[in-house]
Amino acid sequence: MVGKRSDVEVIKREDVYQGYLKVRRYRLRHRLFGGGWSDEMTREVMERAHAVAVLPYDPVRDEVVLIEQFRLGMFDDGHDPWSIECVAGLIEAGESLEDVARREVEEETGLRAAALHQFHSMYASPGVFSEHVSIFMAQVDASDAGGIFGLDHEHEDIRAFACPLDQALEMLDAGRIRVSHSLIALQWLALHRNEIQERWN
Repeated sequence: MVGKRSDVEVIKREDVYQGYLKVRRYRLRHRLFGGGWSDEMTREVMERAHAVAVLPYDPVRDEVVLIEQFRLGMFDDGHDPWSIECVAGLIEAGESLEDVARREVEEETGLRAAALHQFHSMYASPGVFSEHVSIFMAQVDASDAGGIFGLDHEHEDIRAFACPLDQALEMLDAGRIRVSHSLIALQWLALHRNEIQERWN
């Protein structure tokens, strides 16, 4: 049965670029489901720190807090580069997942997370990208949510806004929310709304 790291033979591994992202090139082969080994292949993977994504939710008002910011990948692909999504940030050395979740909620929305609930983790595009994202719900008071946030030294220009969960789900259905962890977070909350409201109320 295939599925262990020992089922991969790395012939050569080298770092070929280091900038905002690191690119690593592999020459490798792996075991096949039908038996034997694949031919030798060359593949690149983009590496960066793992991340945390957080959907702030006010269970009393039944509102989520979303952010909007510029995304180069969407611009490069010819689309509107201002992306509506949930809060997210990279894990720094020595931080727990919960530390990152609380820090990013405050930095990107100005709100305080009264409680956290981790419900999933994901790879957005594991064929080429090593980043692993842990996804949380954060309990917040959204009554005063809104404004411009972000860190100047990270060139962040983030607009935070609150909206009813049903309106956010309408934006999702209309294709206005296109970031994978944000899709997952909103769909999870739609399925577990009553459970989260009971837990946090």
